[in-house]
Amino acid sequence: MSTTPISKVIPAELRSWSVPWPEYAPADVTPPELLPAALAQHVPNWAEAAATPADVHDWPQRQADALFPYELDDRGWPLHPLGRTGRTGRNLGKWGENQAADPIVVAGAGADRRVLLITRSDIEQEAIPGGMVDPGETAPDALRRELLEETGVDLSDHEPVILGRDLVDDWRQSDHAWVASTSALYLLPATVAAVGADDALDATWYPFGSLDQLDTAIRAAGRTLYAAHRPLLRRALRVLAAPASRMPAASLIGGAA
Repeated sequence: MSTTPISKVIPAELRSWSVPWPEYAPADVTPPELLPAALAQHVPNWAEAAATPADVHDWPQRQADALFPYELDDRGWPLHPLGRTGRTGRNLGKWGENQAADPIVVAGAGADRRVLLITRSDIEQEAIPGGMVDPGETAPDALRRELLEETGVDLSDHEPVILGRDLVDDWRQSDHAWVASTSALYLLPATVAAVGADDALDATWYPFGSLDQLDTAIRAAGRTLYAAHRPLLRRALRVLAAPASRMPAASLIGGAA
């Protein structure tokens, strides 16, 4: 599997869908269980049954509900909002936008500040605990559910600060299926017990004074940081560096819903 960012795969001048590229030959990233023949026999509980985007019949509603606007091509297939990815097919639950929720849990302050990361089972890299928003679920509900499922940490009585919504450079994305994430910050006075579960092999509190400090600690553990989550963690650090008087009320340490 490849976790190489789009920027390393596709030249910037050829990324836009408006730029002709007759030689473009993206690699198909569809796993065996999502190929048409396999879907005809069994649909995984995390995926839709549509073998191709042509089998999806609610594109207007999906486009209206999307966090980031996107267009359909001449075949009626969805096009990644950021342009070509070098990959085709589907390695995500849905065609088009797949909404995710990423809770960034930070404990302590100053030299004692820590961030909670998991070791993902799919790529065995350190990442923010999180996952896909279920049908009918809100992003805040997904934040709490995913955190509890993957680390055992229950923050249902805490109100997070929504940091932003991003098109994540997810390793599974393709030209026709991608991830749009809502990230949120939870602040705790001290670390709490956490254990890897569900899609997480492990859960670890790392020093979080800067990204450099985090990288050093992760490398010392013999691991690597998932590159797609670096922008989300960088934004969290910017918020944490802001004067307390400028931070949203919900971000106060121990602030409960």
